[in-house]
Amino acid sequence: MNKILLGYEPANVPPGTLERVEDLAPHLEILVTEDQSEIEAALGDIEIAARRFPHDLIVSAPRLRWVQQWGAGADWLLRYPEARDRDFILTNASGVHAIPITEHILAFMLSFARQLHHAVRAQQRQEWDRPQRAGFSSQEPIFELCDRTLLLIGVGAIGQRTAQAASALGMHVLGIRRNPERRVPGVEAMHGPEQLQSVLPEADFVVLTVPLTPETRGMIGEPELRAMKPEAYLLNIGRGGTIQEEFLVRALQEGWIAGAGLDVFESEPLPSYSPLWQMNNVIITPHYAGLTPRYEQRALGIFFDNLARYVAGEPLTNVVDKDLVY
Repeated sequence: MNKILLGYEPANVPPGTLERVEDLAPHLEILVTEDQSEIEAALGDIEIAARRFPHDLIVSAPRLRWVQQWGAGADWLLRYPEARDRDFILTNASGVHAIPITEHILAFMLSFARQLHHAVRAQQRQEWDRPQRAGFSSQEPIFELCDRTLLLIGVGAIGQRTAQAASALGMHVLGIRRNPERRVPGVEAMHGPEQLQSVLPEADFVVLTVPLTPETRGMIGEPELRAMKPEAYLLNIGRGGTIQEEFLVRALQEGWIAGAGLDVFESEPLPSYSPLWQMNNVIITPHYAGLTPRYEQRALGIFFDNLARYVAGEPLTNVVDKDLVY
């Protein structure tokens, strides 16, 4: 009997999950484990794997037909090219992160606009350090988001929700996406990747929400950072490898840009020797923009919907193009 692997510790399976899977796929035996040895023992019978499945075992699973991963990014395929060639469907949890990451992006922008990162540091020093008022400082340390321009590089589920939230605050939103013909509510103008260099000078905030692919790796380097306004901020909540960090450090040190809000980095955890830790114009969060207490609930919703589609022989949602890696 073929199996469906649920990558949970048995004690941590959310209530009702097993019953729902049994109702949707009664012809499959359910295996609940995160233990690699148990997975290896059942490898010849696994048809579906959900949540956690060791990537190095994919090529050794002869009956594997579908993997439902719990995250959005599929850049792990770059490390396992042999898995890319296997004949199975890979689906992701795109959309799960849209609400928490949008709020994280807004938190970055509001912190810079209201200089909250400086206020927190002043509080730790017990200093009454008020920022300059707009008009009395050439750097205008306090500003409003209304009428500022936000450039979204990557307009998937996260970008779409961010666009709606930002436009509701009165911001002008521009977008960069592979297919600029696909319009999104809240985005005033959509551009293709080849137009990035010409659009960057318009933005007060540049937000990276793109996955890490061969096309996006290192896409923000010296030319792009120099194209940004000195008053602009760079925010990255996608993948650290999309920014060439050595040039970002120079840009922040030499004033090419005003600051950066960073949740992801080329190397994680961010090494203690990184200059980014000591920069007053940088806000660092340790790769938790997507965290939410509702994550499991939303991911299971995607999986259950796809499982019903799979059993019915219907096309699945959130299918990853294994060649494009997203």
